[in-house]
Amino acid sequence: QVQLVESGGGLVQTGGSLRLSCAASGRTFTMYDMGWFRQAPGKEREFLAAITGSGHIRYYADSVKGRFTISRDNTKNTVYLQMNSLKPEDTAVYYCAKHYGGTYYATGRYDYWGQGTQVTVSS
Repeated sequence: QVQLVESGGGLVQTGGSLRLSCAASGRTFTMYDMGWFRQAPGKEREFLAAITGSGHIRYYADSVKGRFTISRDNTKNTVYLQMNSLKPEDTAVYYCAKHYGGTYYATGRYDYWGQGTQVTVSS
């Protein structure tokens, strides 16, 4: 069983930055590839970024490439999402998740999810 807890969301103005954190339970965190997703009202959950257990390989959705950065600190069992140049369309609930195999881009390839943290970008 893996528990994931996101934090760091909030209200920010257009052009601002936020750093989300996702703290994971478990002694084998370094074995987990992790991902970040978001879901806006009335929309499907959207892949944003993923990172391998070692942190050496990262994947990004085109919509956030160059603005968002995924990273991890395995000594703290935590994965981060640094978000810069935020836009109103980035407003959503942001989730971290543990990847279990296959493509990184599909929600169905993740087996544990956090409860989400709200990010609101005002114009």
